[in-house]
Parts: sequence; structure tokens; C-alpha cells
Amino acid sequence: MIELKVPARICFYGDHQDYLGLPVIAGSIDRYINVKAVANQDKKYRLKLLDLNEEVIISVDDDLKDIQPGDYYRSVMSILKNQGFSFEQGYDMEISGNIPVNAGLSSSSAIVVAWVRFLVATQGKSGEVSDYQIGRWAYEAEVLFFDQPGGLMDQYTIAQKGLIYIDTKSGESTRLNANLGKLLVAESGVPKKTLEVLKNAQVYADKAVQAVQKEYPEFEVETSTLDDYEKYKALVPVELQDYWYSTLYNYHITIQAKRELSNPNPNIQVLGDLMNQHQAILQDQIKNTPKKMVEMMDAARRAGAVGTKIIGSGGGGCMVAMVTEDVEGKVKQAFLEHGAKDVYVVELTS
Repeated sequence: MIELKVPARICFYGDHQDYLGLPVIAGSIDRYINVKAVANQDKKYRLKLLDLNEEVIISVDDDLKDIQPGDYYRSVMSILKNQGFSFEQGYDMEISGNIPVNAGLSSSSAIVVAWVRFLVATQGKSGEVSDYQIGRWAYEAEVLFFDQPGGLMDQYTIAQKGLIYIDTKSGESTRLNANLGKLLVAESGVPKKTLEVLKNAQVYADKAVQAVQKEYPEFEVETSTLDDYEKYKALVPVELQDYWYSTLYNYHITIQAKRELSNPNPNIQVLGDLMNQHQAILQDQIKNTPKKMVEMMDAARRAGAVGTKIIGSGGGGCMVAMVTEDVEGKVKQAFLEHGAKDVYVVELTS
């Protein structure tokens, strides 16, 4: 039998930055996708998705030539075949978990990472393949294979675990101090609109930066200062100026957060303030936060939350709140009284 579990993830700083090649700070949490697999004699992978009441069946001999959009099981197999993997033994699999679906905690990427890990295990190569490589293959299968909008944060964070700063241009990850205080996740009950939100934000942010680089080819966000927002603002079309603002300011918020998290004892109040600044940009400039969720987070902060933000690409889904022990109950109640479907404590995994 093969058994494994793969965590969910939260982006704390840098949402809507990884697809621009800019850094993010994200962490894996103790909500999981669980896989149990037993070898069979059918030469087929029979995947029972228990939480969705669905079953996927794939022959180990599948030619992988006609892979439909969103079929990450076959895209993973195709990528691994190109790496020299061969599939011969079938398995009966049960996949379940406690990661809410379509809610921003990256349940879909967790399943993709779990599938990669499983196939690597069937080859007896779990000890040979690095977590970084697992994340890379998952990213290739989920994003690059189908030319979808999105970056590598989800797959890299889930595969490598812990709280990490990711240079999304190189893929290099730096482990950070995992002390973010107590964390609450609130499920809003508002369904996400991932691809639509991602596509629009990516296109507009790219165009905003390109408008500046047209006049100043040497300009790079990574070497920018906040003064550059006003300095180059006139070069950016009016309809893109919100994205010009969000790109520069979110980058600098992420860098400040990394600096704080590199301290032996990071200041939770500073980190919470940076999280709130990040959320303000997500809702006011990128406009990825429904009004109902803004009201929930406002109530949570009034109840004492140090910082709150929407999780994931936005348009709906979950929120995270950074809280201290003495206000945990009040913040939970505030979320629930303003319409949250569920609220629970999560911890960073390692």
C-alpha cells in the first residue's frame, strides 16, 4: 500500500505577483489531501475522489495524446513519461481530504502534487526526487502544459512545505521564521472565479509595466522604489494605473514582510499591518474581494484581528486572520455573525 498526505497553502504576502515573476511569501497549513493506494491486476489507475463522489479511471497504457484542458492526471503522466518514467502497475486509489474546494486554499494544486508524489512513489524514487522537483513537475502539469494564467507559488509551496519566500523567476526558495501568531481561516461561502480574476489581473499588470518599459527599457520592479509610482504614473494609461500601483506596492510589502520574518522574533503587529496593506490593495486596486468578504474582514479587525486578507486569486473563497490568543473567540464570532460558513484554527506545517 502507498499512503501519503499533501497540505493546503496560504499566500500571506505577494498575491497576484508570482505570474509577474515577482516574489511571494506563502506557507503550507495543516489541512490535507490524503491518498491511499493498493496495487491491482487491472493495469488501470482507479481514483475514487471520495469528497466529490467521483471516479477517474486511466489505463497505464494510455497514449496521452489527446489530453483535455484541466485533465491534470494525464498531463502529469505525460510530463513524467518525458522524464523517463514508465507506468505498468495499476492501483486502486482513494483520495479524500479536509481542504475546502474552490475556496482559495489550493485544493486542486494539492491533488496535483499528491498525484505527482504518488507516481514517483510507484517508481520507487521517492528518496531520489527533491521536493523542489515535485513542485516543478506539478507546476508544469497544471499551468504550463495547458498555457493557463497563474504562477508557481501553489505547487512550490505545497511540495516544499513550511513558510517560504519564493523568487518566482528562479524558483529559489528561502525558509522563513514560521511565527505568525495564531491563524484563523474563515470560509466565506462565496465561490471563487479563479481563472477570470487571474487572467485579467495578469494582463493588466503586464501592460502597466510594459507602458513604463516602453519609455524606460531598463526599468525593473525589483529595483524600483515607491517614488517610482508617481515618477512614471503619467506613462501608464489611466485604466491601468490601479495595476501599476498594485504591482509596485505589493512588491515592496512582500520585501518588508520578508525582512521582518527574517528576524529571530518577528513583530506580529508589523506583519499584521503589512497584511492589511496588502488586502487593501487586493480589494481597492486589483478588485478581487467581494463586498461580503470585505465586510467580514472589517468585522474581524474590529474584533481584534491583527491582520486579515483574502486567500488565493480572489473573487470568493476563504480569508485568513492573524490573531492573538485573547481575541481568538471574538474574531471567530465576528466572522460567523457576518456570514462566514465556517471558521477554524490552522497551523503552519514543516
